[in-house]
Amino acid sequence: MICERLHSLFNSLMRHAFPFEENLIPASGIYILFERGEHAHDGLDRIVRVGTHTRLGNLKQRLAEHFLIENKDRSIFRKNIGRAILNQRKDPFLPQWEMDRTTRAARQRLAGQINSKQLAEIEAQVSSVIRASFTFCVIRVDDSQYRLELEERIIATVNQCLICRPSRNWLGNHSPKNQIRESGLWLVQGLNGRGMRPEDLMYLDKENGAVKQWGAPYFEPGRRA
Repeated sequence: MICERLHSLFNSLMRHAFPFEENLIPASGIYILFERGEHAHDGLDRIVRVGTHTRLGNLKQRLAEHFLIENKDRSIFRKNIGRAILNQRKDPFLPQWEMDRTTRAARQRLAGQINSKQLAEIEAQVSSVIRASFTFCVIRVDDSQYRLELEERIIATVNQCLICRPSRNWLGNHSPKNQIRESGLWLVQGLNGRGMRPEDLMYLDKENGAVKQWGAPYFEPGRRA
């Protein structure tokens, strides 16, 4: 089963946890998140999120936006964690949490509509959950097109696996997003894309054995599986 082999591979890679050392993170690649208490495939840590970045060399910044920077409008992962926390306790702050203040126009339009003190408190709670419960491994992928393709295939493969189901206590069970509850992944996009091809997995296996510096495979620009 391809999903089981994926889990076995990613569970074998160098694992990072907060606070992680930036010098051990490649400039470009895909990150695979695991969550405490979540298992699949005979006890392997279950993949709960797969992500990447679009800007070249931006992997470290993307991880910082999840683990370090307390701004849910810069990280949909943080926003989804907050949604689940608030929805679980039926907190009336949830509609304010949903408000996106990314642009200057949005900040001006929403001025005075969001309780800044409460927002900061929820951001801190989200940080505590992420830093205490999540670990990750990384795959170095320098080629931007293949990086996005591979991210999509990993997500779709895990989503389509009938064995990769969340535990009863998984925080995502309280998400207001159907896609998160049904998939067992902290994701809404890309769930129904194309799955991994056997040659993708063979390529991962081959490259993982060749380069160990990052605890992950190395993809040269322009190369294809």
